[in-house]
Amino acid sequence: MSKGDELRRRFPEDKVLARLSALGLVARYPMLGNVAGKHRSPVRGSSLEFAQYREYVPGDDPRRMDWRMWGRSDRFYIKEFEADTNLRLCLIVDTSGSLAYEANGISKAEVMKKLAATLAYVASRQGDAVGLFGVGERFHTQIRPRRNATHLRVVLNALDALEIGGKTGLDSALHEAAESTRQRALVVVISDLFLEPEVLNRCFRHLRYRRHDVCVFHLLDRSEVAFEFHRPTRFRDLEGDGAILTDPGLVARPYRKAMDDWLGELGKVMRDSAVDYRRVSLHENIEDVLLRFLLGRKPKPKGDRQR
Repeated sequence: MSKGDELRRRFPEDKVLARLSALGLVARYPMLGNVAGKHRSPVRGSSLEFAQYREYVPGDDPRRMDWRMWGRSDRFYIKEFEADTNLRLCLIVDTSGSLAYEANGISKAEVMKKLAATLAYVASRQGDAVGLFGVGERFHTQIRPRRNATHLRVVLNALDALEIGGKTGLDSALHEAAESTRQRALVVVISDLFLEPEVLNRCFRHLRYRRHDVCVFHLLDRSEVAFEFHRPTRFRDLEGDGAILTDPGLVARPYRKAMDDWLGELGKVMRDSAVDYRRVSLHENIEDVLLRFLLGRKPKPKGDRQR
């Protein structure tokens, strides 16, 4: 089997990619690209979608003057339209040891790679630039966004080659990404987010301050939330060397309470930071997860849009 065939086997099927690509990936906020595309831009252009009127100033193109407004008000007004542009998709994927966690034979790492690969394909197919950043204790994979079919192959090969292990440095990496990604981007973070909510809050606020559209796929299996173990079990730290043998019956109640509190605080962080948050369990169908994501980002009626 060739490298290309092996890569296709690991990632979603062609029919799944075709269905998701038909929906398209849309930014929630205006983007600053360098070519024409399907995403709103904060600058005014000559697309077909009307944005607003403004008063005429010397040097404006008289062909954009609205003569009906002149007839009603005896003043000259120019029609402005929203410009469309491409976006930069920055995939930031967690490769720390906890991504090796498995449930029913499926690991978080496998789900992470499928999510990232599918989003990369959808974005590339619609003419957007795609970049990949792998994070362990620090960035170990950095592929800057570019827009061509050859570059997509580079991203997919790098994604396939990512190794899982070590501690997480996701917080430092997100701050670095906020500083180093100069132009507005769609930043997609795929991780199990095992950090304090307040730490993550500072990270996401930094990204939003830089005007990035931030989305998080939170990989957290239902078995981690429910903690349904019934016999003495050895629990191993996947990001360190520690392990503990305990009776689940003694720790289940405080564990679930701590998990509920953490998820509640995390949800508040996501809402306050305007993050597009998606929790993903390992048993879920990847197509269904991304179908909900893509449909949820479809443009709202013009009066409801955020700028």
